[in-house]
Amino acid sequence: MGNFIRRALDLRLPDGRSAFLWGPRKVGKSFYVREHFPDAILIDLLKTDVFAEYASRPSLLRERFATERRMIVIDEVQKLPPLLDEVHWLMENAGARFVLTGSSARKLRRGQANLLGGRAWRRHMTPLCVYEVEDLDLERVFLSGLLPPHFLSPNPIEDLRGYVADYLKEEIAAEAAVQNIPAFSTFLQVAALSSSELLNYTNIARETGVSAKVVRSYFQILQDTFLGSCLPPWTRSTNRRMILTEKFYWFDVGVTNYLCRRRPSPGTPEFGKSFEQLLFMEISAYKAYRNPDLPLSFWRTNTGLEVDFILGDREVALEIKGTARLHDADLHGLRALREEGSLRSAYVVCLEELPRRVAGDIWVLPWREFIRRLWAGEVI
Repeated sequence: MGNFIRRALDLRLPDGRSAFLWGPRKVGKSFYVREHFPDAILIDLLKTDVFAEYASRPSLLRERFATERRMIVIDEVQKLPPLLDEVHWLMENAGARFVLTGSSARKLRRGQANLLGGRAWRRHMTPLCVYEVEDLDLERVFLSGLLPPHFLSPNPIEDLRGYVADYLKEEIAAEAAVQNIPAFSTFLQVAALSSSELLNYTNIARETGVSAKVVRSYFQILQDTFLGSCLPPWTRSTNRRMILTEKFYWFDVGVTNYLCRRRPSPGTPEFGKSFEQLLFMEISAYKAYRNPDLPLSFWRTNTGLEVDFILGDREVALEIKGTARLHDADLHGLRALREEGSLRSAYVVCLEELPRRVAGDIWVLPWREFIRRLWAGEVI
C-alpha cells in the first residue's frame, strides 16, 4: 500500500459556498485541503510568524484579500477567533470563499466567537476507516490506530508516545487552562480504560483524585477537541426499565490502547473492546461522510440486556462480537430488543468467515462484509 489514501470525505463546494472542516489533530485535514484546493491561498496559523502577524492585525485579512477570487484556506482557525469577524465581512461584502479547518471548537464556543451564522457548511474529518484502506490487520491496527501518520508509520508506538505526551498532555491541557496537569494525565488513562463503558463520573473522579464536577469538565474538553464522543442510550422502551447513562468512546483505537498500556490479542476481553471501538469508528466515519443526521445510540436495560448500537430510530440493531464462534447467549440482547416492537434489521458483526442467518431474521456478518454493506447503502 502506498502512502496516498483516498479519503471518503467529499468536500466539493458549489460556487459561493464556504465550509468549516473540523477534526482532531493529525486526521489529515491540512493534507486534504492542500490536495483538493491546490490553487487556494493558505494561511497556516500553526506557523508562529503567520499567527503573530494576524494576531496583531486581524484586519490584514480584509486588506489583503478583499478582491481575491481564489479559495482561502485558514488552517487551525480556532487559534485566532477574531479572524472570523473578518471572514464574515469578506463573505458578505466581497463574495470571498473559505475553508476553515480546526481541531478544537472549545475557544470558539466558550469565547462566543463568530461561527458565521450558518454561512459555512460544517464537515467533520475522522481518522482513517476500513472503507478507505486495504489489507487491514486487526492486531496491528489495534496498536497503531488509524490516524494516518501512525497507521503508515514503521514505528507507531513512538509516534503515539509523542502524540500523547506533546498533544494530549500538554497542548490540550494548556488550551483548556487545566490547573492540575498530573490529575489530567491520570484522567486520560482512566478515561481510556473506561472507553465504551457506561460513564461513571464518581468512580473516575475517585481514581483520578479530583471531583466529579472536574471529571465532567475533562470529558467536555475531550469532546470539544474531537478526541471522543458520547453515545446516548435509547430510552423509549415500553416494556422494560432502561439505563439512562451515556457511554463514551475515544476517537481512535490506537490512542485508547496506548493510554491503557495494552496490546490486545485475540480471545481476550481487551480484543473484544478494541473490536467494538473499531466498529464504532467506522460507523462514525460513515455518519460524518454519508449521513450526518443519522441517529446513533445503544440499548441497555437495568437487568443487563444490551445491544451495542442502534442506527436510526430503531431501524437497525448491531451487536459487535470480537470472536469467530458465536454462542446463543450472544443473541439475547437482540432478541429482547426485537420483542420491544418494530425493528427493520438486526446484525451480529463478528469474525466469522461467511454470512448466515440465525433465529429467523438476525444476520451474522463477517466484519468486512458488514462494512461493505454499510458503505454501499445496504444497511441504512
